[in-house]
Amino acid sequence: MPTIVQQRRSRAVRLSDLVSALSYALDLTEGQPLGHAQRTCIFGIRLAQAIGMPEQEQADLYYALLLKDSGCSSNAARMYQILGSDEIRARHDVKLIDWRSVNWSTLVYSLRHVQVGRPAWERLLALSQVAWQRHRQQKEVVEIRCERGAAIARKMGFPQRTAEAIRGLDEHWDGGGYPLGLQGTEIPLSARILSLAQTLEVFHRHSGMPAALQVARARSGRWFDPELVRAAHAIAQQDSLDNELSYAAQTVARLSPSEGAVTAGRERVDVICDGFADVVDAKSPYTSDHSKRVTEVAVGMAEHMGLEKPTVTLIRRAALLHDLGKLSVPNSILEKPAPLTSEEWAVVRRHPFHSEAILKRIQGFEQIAIIAGAHHERLDGTGYFRGLHANQLSMPARVLAVADVFDALSAKRPYREAIPLDEVFSIMRRDAPHALDGRCVEVLVESQRRARPSPAPEGLAMLQRAMSTHRGVA
Repeated sequence: MPTIVQQRRSRAVRLSDLVSALSYALDLTEGQPLGHAQRTCIFGIRLAQAIGMPEQEQADLYYALLLKDSGCSSNAARMYQILGSDEIRARHDVKLIDWRSVNWSTLVYSLRHVQVGRPAWERLLALSQVAWQRHRQQKEVVEIRCERGAAIARKMGFPQRTAEAIRGLDEHWDGGGYPLGLQGTEIPLSARILSLAQTLEVFHRHSGMPAALQVARARSGRWFDPELVRAAHAIAQQDSLDNELSYAAQTVARLSPSEGAVTAGRERVDVICDGFADVVDAKSPYTSDHSKRVTEVAVGMAEHMGLEKPTVTLIRRAALLHDLGKLSVPNSILEKPAPLTSEEWAVVRRHPFHSEAILKRIQGFEQIAIIAGAHHERLDGTGYFRGLHANQLSMPARVLAVADVFDALSAKRPYREAIPLDEVFSIMRRDAPHALDGRCVEVLVESQRRARPSPAPEGLAMLQRAMSTHRGVA
């Protein structure tokens, strides 16, 4: 059970360890078991070594393999709009079929994921539209993912070669891929490796190495570079491969390029945290820039309270990353305009657990993990995911909780409009001091009123609706 966070500096963090651990968040949004990106990284680096790729190119490839899915959250809302169902489950299942072909497996896939639970006539209409617009929609969602993923890699400070590999992840050897329809050697070599490596990982985990190699052979010359497929057969003979995949985190740490083994500077850590906040905020239009706004509010509160600089840094990073676990929540829940079912609520209430679990994997982020994981806890024990009480919640955790509630209430949501500031403050003061920290709430009110004028109230009815429909997920 976490206790009050001691105010001390975080330990140093290696660049490769930071990116490797945060890749678990990308596994969540891709619907893959945790460690998918790390195992893909092992396959990819072994392929690169087998074909004699130069070391510097391998270094750029290493980070592309771990960050390959950084654009996935960006097309989640569009996928939900197209399918009308759980887009995370759809992402998982699409990895197991040849989505370029029209066959029994793609028909079954459509039946499993298009407008599930809707009346038969609605499903039939939706299925016909998906079939009719298949190529255009596939290109659209892949283009969003690849372009956004490449942009995030560049924002994090990785080389252009890393970004280009992510951008070309879904290009295919015969020119039938997306987003540009590149063919053969027009596709960057690193992108070709990414494409094959992730397929090998999925089928190896699902059905074993013989099945993975069979898929690679079947798609050789269509999806994959034939030379890389031959290299895949060579690395499959390595006795150490299964052990490496079983201990993926340790293997990825050993495979780290030389620059990844050194301590990441403060600015670089902040840039990467900021990039992952972008990944989270891109998941739904209703949470666009949520992490950035919460960070701005929380840091402003911390500075106004005179907290020490190391503590402000902890709060900043925890605020940027507090909703990593929300990547596990389908958009069918995040964007649902009606009340959530008990099963849907259970999914929502688990997202802080995922945030904490991911951040705890990073040496030097132990305090950040506790603060981020507690952002829905309340002083009276009514919060989640642990139901902590006041004596178990540090001041940084209390600051973050108040900043998160403030943004949840003051931003537009699918089930209500944004609430005027005066009404937001009234709601939050009703929750203090039994649920929210009273000092933090008053600091928030003062800082926000200085920062922007309050709009005119729009009536008690909106206040009552907000109090009855606020879901506590921001």
